[in-house]
Amino acid sequence: MGNYVIDTWPAAPDGLDGQRAAEFSKNAGNGRVGSRLVSETERVRVWSLTLKPSERIGFHTHVLDYFWTAVTGGRARSHYGDGRVAEVSYQPGDTQHHTFGPGEFMTHDLENIGDTDLSFTTVEFKDSANAPLSVS
Repeated sequence: MGNYVIDTWPAAPDGLDGQRAAEFSKNAGNGRVGSRLVSETERVRVWSLTLKPSERIGFHTHVLDYFWTAVTGGRARSHYGDGRVAEVSYQPGDTQHHTFGPGEFMTHDLENIGDTDLSFTTVEFKDSANAPLSVS
């Protein structure tokens, strides 16, 4: 199981409005990477995330190796901890895998900018290089 504990988080990146910058600072290190934790074992956490049009999940932090799969298609915008802003179109079945070495992580938000519900399933691997974050 991951044993590198990350407990220091960066300040909000330049370019975020005041409300998002405050949310970034408050939520850095927040391990709730979905709207609902569907299942958890010693090895994995399985999350469901559904966003209605214009809805967003606030900033959260990924430290564990994981993958996501788009259950539905749509469009979304993310603000990242490195200052990037990305808009992406998704098709059902799109999948992306991410890995993090000791001390590495990614903080971002996700906003549905399309006109239909946008749903994802995310699976985190708790035996990654970093210790799992609290989800409470």
